[in-house]
Amino acid sequence: MSLARRARPIAVLGFLAAGSLGIISSTQTWLTVARADAGEAIFVPGASALPLLAPLSLAVLALGLALSIAGRAVRLVLGLLAAATALFLGWSTLQLLTGEPLDAVGATVTETTGLAGSAAIADVVASIEVSAWPYATLVGWFVLLAAAALVLVTGRRWTSGGRRYRTDAAHDTHATGPVDAIDSWDDLSRGTDPTR
Repeated sequence: MSLARRARPIAVLGFLAAGSLGIISSTQTWLTVARADAGEAIFVPGASALPLLAPLSLAVLALGLALSIAGRAVRLVLGLLAAATALFLGWSTLQLLTGEPLDAVGATVTETTGLAGSAAIADVVASIEVSAWPYATLVGWFVLLAAAALVLVTGRRWTSGGRRYRTDAAHDTHATGPVDAIDSWDDLSRGTDPTR
């Protein structure tokens, strides 16, 4: 089986896996805030730490489903959209992991404590612990980027889907001679009237 034939299912699975991981990750705890006032720890889910995580993950799932039936030109557009999404989400996740995640916990801390403003939030936060979910999600964005690259490199050579549903003049070959019941059913299947 050639790379072009294997590329479509591999790319679709890559899109769906990355999108599913993003959706699941958006509901899991990414950051745990230990409070300086000895209050209960605050758990920050992925959707709060990275607000665009859930909607863009849903978009990636939709791109994967569309990729499974898309034509040649649309495949390239879907590959470009997926690559841009992977780069954006990967960069955002990487910034959260390597930078100061105080901004990522701000909304959840404000909702829990009622305190607003960066100075007030900084006074409440004693430490922030990062879970494994952002790292796993970052791997998912690398998978999405690789799948998008696969689409962009091999997408032109994929076979087009849906040809069996088209009626072309090339399929309209009538044999000379008597027409039997099977030929009539075949003509009906192709969309032609066998009685003419």
